[in-house]
Amino acid sequence: MRPNRSLHLAALIACSTALATTPGCAKKDAPATAQTAQPAEPSAKAGEGGKAEKASADQAKAVVDRARLAIFAPLAGEVTAATGPATPAQVALGQMLYFEKRLSKNQDLSCNSCHMLDRGGVDGSARSSGHKGQLGGRNAPTVFNAAAHLAQFWDGRAKDVEEQAKGPILNPIEMAMPSAEAVVAVLVSMPEYVAAFQAAFPGQADPVTYDNLGKAIGAFERQLTTPGRWDAYLKGDDKALTDEEKAGLALFLDTGCMACHNGAALGGGSYQKLGAVKPWPNLKDNGRYDATKDEADKFKFKVPSLRNIAQTGPYFHDGSVQTLEEAVKLMATHQLGRDLDDAKVKSLVTWLKALNGEAPKELTAQPALPPSSATTPKADPT
Repeated sequence: MRPNRSLHLAALIACSTALATTPGCAKKDAPATAQTAQPAEPSAKAGEGGKAEKASADQAKAVVDRARLAIFAPLAGEVTAATGPATPAQVALGQMLYFEKRLSKNQDLSCNSCHMLDRGGVDGSARSSGHKGQLGGRNAPTVFNAAAHLAQFWDGRAKDVEEQAKGPILNPIEMAMPSAEAVVAVLVSMPEYVAAFQAAFPGQADPVTYDNLGKAIGAFERQLTTPGRWDAYLKGDDKALTDEEKAGLALFLDTGCMACHNGAALGGGSYQKLGAVKPWPNLKDNGRYDATKDEADKFKFKVPSLRNIAQTGPYFHDGSVQTLEEAVKLMATHQLGRDLDDAKVKSLVTWLKALNGEAPKELTAQPALPPSSATTPKADPT
């Protein structure tokens, strides 16, 4: 399943339009965020080697101004729904449904097929393979931390993970089930699922419904947050990041990346135009316009989370970029109008790798699933 098929790096080096309007966002000529101790000048004999050593020493002593970090927030263990926290029974049912291949027409695909929880929540493909090998129209992003976004899918057409979860199952390109009724028929054929729905939604006369399926999967996905060293750093542990990572963070802040990549998810909170300063090469996807039909939304995509970004390539809406380094360069050029040198790209990537984290292992493993019964529908490869 594709929780928000969002653009893996849609504004990785920030949204230039926001740079001009967002308070606290560093302008091009803003003073450096990093404060560095000034070592003695290298001797003339040191030559270029001495200059390199000085640059390395400056970077290693970078100190980030913590006042600039107020725009971020640590991850919570659960992204709580507006209706309240999920119950353990809802999470357990959602985990089963997330791995359940019998929710696909040919019984060979599950949510985990495209969003593998043991591979960073992605499948590593530019576009995922669905029913009969059909390819999806956009790159499938990670499911981790997706619940923290303002909406789901690349174009934001689903308001939350509960609504999103119901889409791919009925999509003829993806899991290709013919109807919600067909899905329910699969579930009620297995007594264990009926009991699990009753436990998850007590008091309902008929709890095995397609809407409740979406609620259960959403409840599970809301637990898939990935706190890590970055969160410890935000909470005050200066030793949680290395000096090199702090230098990359300082560059991230001074470049203005936090104009779009902020909050607990470092993204997912706004829509931005891809190619804000310089037109994006070969851009054919209309982005959010496909959902709203508003001309102002052409080429806009939901800004992705940078959490675990080093693990979730290939990048962008079409999965056209294989490396994080290339993605950083492209975004700097087309979103900011800047050409970053290799040293700055390396520093930014070092910082981005510090955003890796892990979901609880008990959630990422496939649970035991009920056996099919005599009345469980068979796989249909047509």
